[in-house]
Amino acid sequence: MDVVLLLVNVVTIVFITSTMFGAGLGSTAAALPAVATDVPLLLLALLVNIVLVPLVAWGLGILFHLAAAAFIALVLVAASPGGPFGAKLAMMQHGDTTTGAAMQVLLAAVGSVTFAPVANLVIRTAGIAEGFTLDVGALIRTVALLQLVPFAIGLLIRHVRPELADRWQPRTAALSNGTFLAVLAGMFAGNWQQIAALLGSRTLLAGIVLTAAAGVAGTLLATGSMPRRTTMGGVAATRNVGPALTAVGLAFHNDPAILGALAGVLALGLVVSIPAAVVLGRGRRPPDAAEQPATQ
Repeated sequence: MDVVLLLVNVVTIVFITSTMFGAGLGSTAAALPAVATDVPLLLLALLVNIVLVPLVAWGLGILFHLAAAAFIALVLVAASPGGPFGAKLAMMQHGDTTTGAAMQVLLAAVGSVTFAPVANLVIRTAGIAEGFTLDVGALIRTVALLQLVPFAIGLLIRHVRPELADRWQPRTAALSNGTFLAVLAGMFAGNWQQIAALLGSRTLLAGIVLTAAAGVAGTLLATGSMPRRTTMGGVAATRNVGPALTAVGLAFHNDPAILGALAGVLALGLVVSIPAAVVLGRGRRPPDAAEQPATQ
């Protein structure tokens, strides 16, 4: 078990760093500033992803009377915006891929700083972890190091050597996708008993409702065309697993019950969001290949 846990931790670090490095490589000079300066869209996205989704998780934990481990897992997922799969959902639904990819990157960067204070506030206020103390400073430093530094390096390479970024980006994307699947597989392999115990439980139901609520809120609280709005919904529905896993390791010593609940909630999130994106994409005309941005 210790060997499996060590391997999962190593692969998790590779997943987080490769994902953010790929995001930097795939970011264009125009896309990020365009989204960052669209104040209404940016403020609404921050409101949904940083404030509303964690509050929904808090409410669902209370409504469904979740056990402490499941409650914590749900809050950790909800407090971590900017999941890389959000950009992929934008492509699957033939949405506004440029805005979706740029917003996902911005939310991941902002979330690396806001994740710890938000998770700490909700968990301590809800009283779901007796004597709980999350070292916010340590977690911010760790998550920022694993996310912001690789992203900045990738962005610098994109700016200085765009041809090199174009060559490295597909390989980095493949590494990110592969390690993401490996992380999920490792979580399931190491915590299968806890995950099996969740089948038919309120924990998985809460995860489904959280994903659906985040998608609806992201869609309604957005600006622009319907493809752009549903793209923001997909970005809100997919959360960033990296900070959540980091928190479980640092603050909860890789508690199997929390990891099991985390894996279940994340898996159900994909089960809900992928078919929704496919349905939305029906009848929509795919953007021209030239308009597709490089995404991780």
